[in-house]
Amino acid sequence: MTRRCELTGKLPMSGQNRSHAENKTKRKFRPNLCNVTLMSEKLGRKIRVRACAQALRTVEHNGGLDAYLTKVKNDALSPDLRRLKSDLAKALVPAVATA
Repeated sequence: MTRRCELTGKLPMSGQNRSHAENKTKRKFRPNLCNVTLMSEKLGRKIRVRACAQALRTVEHNGGLDAYLTKVKNDALSPDLRRLKSDLAKALVPAVATA
């Protein structure tokens, strides 16, 4: 399983540790991934996601999972969340048409 955030697509980055003597040692900067369950209010179901802490803050800032998925581009999302986004779009269309 790749250490990748399902909401933002964040991947590990590589870099170097630098000592006082300027010795270089390879290292990895990994995203702070958390296993969380998010609620989709429009679809009425829970979704298990492996996301970084920054993405969780962004979801809360945007007003929940549904609002975040409508704003974000598809190439950053995992295949499961792309499917959820299309289900969400289908659920929103009848609601807009009846209003």
